[in-house]
Amino acid sequence: MLLECKGVCKSYGKKEVLKDINFHLPKGKIVGLLGKNGSGKTTLIKAINGLITLDEGSILVDGKEVGVESKKIISYLPERTYLNIHKRVSDIIEYFNDFYEDFDKDKAYKLLEQLNIKADDKLSVMSKGMREKVQLVLVMSRKAELYILDEPMGGVDPATRDYILDTILNNYGKGATILMSTHLISDIERVLDEVIFIDDGKITRCENADKLRKKTGKSIDEVFREDFKC
Repeated sequence: MLLECKGVCKSYGKKEVLKDINFHLPKGKIVGLLGKNGSGKTTLIKAINGLITLDEGSILVDGKEVGVESKKIISYLPERTYLNIHKRVSDIIEYFNDFYEDFDKDKAYKLLEQLNIKADDKLSVMSKGMREKVQLVLVMSRKAELYILDEPMGGVDPATRDYILDTILNNYGKGATILMSTHLISDIERVLDEVIFIDDGKITRCENADKLRKKTGKSIDEVFREDFKC
């Protein structure tokens, strides 16, 4: 298994954010981590990336405990940008090229060209949507085994969402797995192999997408709306 979460628990003060999370993901799948805002998606993603310490449980990435070795095979797109907006895009590409052994600089420049982004531009002169595209280019230019994308289409218009999704699908390696967090289910449903529903820090569903559709006679979006209705 590429990713295994066993009994994962995390609290901030008295608030339990993750409650006994258990699931595993094989290689070569596109997986939707689906839940409402505040359901625990981002906290779980941070845990997989080693950005927070667990209270209980364990996470293995390709059999490795979360740490330096696991980070070498994960390409992570956070919900909020962490890039220095005063840098030029070309400077950031050079930084990634020096930092990650699996970074493909030629691919990054090719993607920038496809997205009509100038490498000499500073991030400070770009719109929020353009900055998000730059960050996506950096993430998808790595030859990773696990791509973790936290709300990759949040805050952009529907046409841009389609463009971002196509960029993701056309640029991840064979045999790699994508774990994509979102609440915009209708936008990504067509590409999902597996779905994980998370609500109030608990996994409520972890199923094959096609089997779930067949079992319920409904789309993933419709199932989600029923499960999470107020």
